[in-house]
Amino acid sequence: MSQVKTLSKDKVPMGQKAAFGAGHFILNILPGTLGVFIQFFLLTAWGVDPLWAGLLGGLPRIFDSITDPIMGFISDNTKSRWGRRRPYIFIGAIISGILFFLMWQIDDNASQSYIIWHVMVLQLLFLIGNTMFATPLVGLGYEMTSDYNERTRLMAFSNTMGQIAWIIVPWLYVIIPDTKTFNTQTEGVRTMALIVGAMCIIFGILPAIFCKGIDSANMENRVAINFRTLASNLKELLKGIVQVSKNKPFMKLCGATFLVFNGFQLVAAFGVFIIVFYMYSGSYELAGTWPAWFNTINAMITAFLVIPIISRMANKWGKRKAFIISTVLSIIGYILKWWGFDKELNSEFNQTGLGESLNSGIGSLFEWLNPTLDSIGMSWFSIDPGSEVPWLIFVPIPLIAFGMGGLFTLMMSMTADVCDLDELKNGMPRKEGTFGAIYWLMVKIGQSIALVLGGVILSIVGFDPNVTEQTLDTMTNLRIADIVVPSVTAALAVWVMWKYSLNESRAKEIKAELIERRGEL
Repeated sequence: MSQVKTLSKDKVPMGQKAAFGAGHFILNILPGTLGVFIQFFLLTAWGVDPLWAGLLGGLPRIFDSITDPIMGFISDNTKSRWGRRRPYIFIGAIISGILFFLMWQIDDNASQSYIIWHVMVLQLLFLIGNTMFATPLVGLGYEMTSDYNERTRLMAFSNTMGQIAWIIVPWLYVIIPDTKTFNTQTEGVRTMALIVGAMCIIFGILPAIFCKGIDSANMENRVAINFRTLASNLKELLKGIVQVSKNKPFMKLCGATFLVFNGFQLVAAFGVFIIVFYMYSGSYELAGTWPAWFNTINAMITAFLVIPIISRMANKWGKRKAFIISTVLSIIGYILKWWGFDKELNSEFNQTGLGESLNSGIGSLFEWLNPTLDSIGMSWFSIDPGSEVPWLIFVPIPLIAFGMGGLFTLMMSMTADVCDLDELKNGMPRKEGTFGAIYWLMVKIGQSIALVLGGVILSIVGFDPNVTEQTLDTMTNLRIADIVVPSVTAALAVWVMWKYSLNESRAKEIKAELIERRGEL
């Protein structure tokens, strides 16, 4: 365990952590909602073909992958009285919120071709605003503290707040189809887009107002950015990207992130399809709120149990070991889904004494709660007291939660360490924005590939969103993909990180050398 206590000057005040966490809430709620809308409600509400929906979700991120490094370079070299990051975060949050709302204002009777072009064009514009917000926000987090362990604590706190988005997002699957809340699913999508857009503006501007990065007033070697220097700027941008790509520890982080996140996102919607179309034979009414409860409990365990454990693991054993352990645990969790999502096993468990006691307890609780939920317009949150609960689907959750909980908590903390290594090798200016852009480029490429391949897999296994009862072969193959894909990608990520070398002692050596060279920032 690390014996060095964090100095007071290196600790991030709780108010700044909360503001940075609010930014990460938006950083998660936007792609989470976008994924649900594209992967699910474009199919069920507007009847868009799954393959087209997958392409619509994935292709715009090719454009997004180009704008990220550009925004990172601009942010790294910006000179303003408000700092290098905060002006872009403020403006980007507002633009993102407005365009997200407009993206989903689609008429019920719009043709498939119109829907595709509407969402495609508005999504491209939205992604520009989101890049303005997200890339500087990530760079700001890397520079809020120079302490090795405080970086992990900061990222753990922000990731915990980010997980609140994933507590909310699953309920979109329940709220939007609820006929007591919305007349149609399309009306629900349009309304929720307004709410999410408003949250983006309100919470997204908080990091710009309250968070403090390094003092860059005397930072050397920043280039002027304007139309006259466009050619030289492009040259410097490419030079910076080359330098980042030669940073071996950072490329390991990117590779592992790409693998873990890509695998997770690729099957993100499969769990809902399996619960509804396999366990409940295509009946959303019988499935009720269980798809939402599964994902919500996953996020809650990640936020309030797993992330604190991972933070302590990193402090005791180091960030690399903590990542490997957490990823291996997630693989075990994915494998357990085969039995957890078996409808016969769930039925058998409900016949046991324990199952009957649990059903009786949850039934009594919601028999008492349901009248109140009905009176406040939250009947969509209720559980039928007389229904059997698929208890076994919750068994793998604590282990699965270690995957995503460890990924962003540890990887973002380790990327901050890598920024110090880059300054040691390549000098000023510090390139937190560029590193953040390349890192999140891996995340977005992973998401784009996942959205495309997710649609491809659904088509390959023969899933038809317009048919209530899917064939047994279709659902069996979908269940296999739901386990194999994230397990294989997570295992590959462990292999990538096995010989990661930037540990705590090396990080402290680098920090000491930098302070000796240019003083404290």
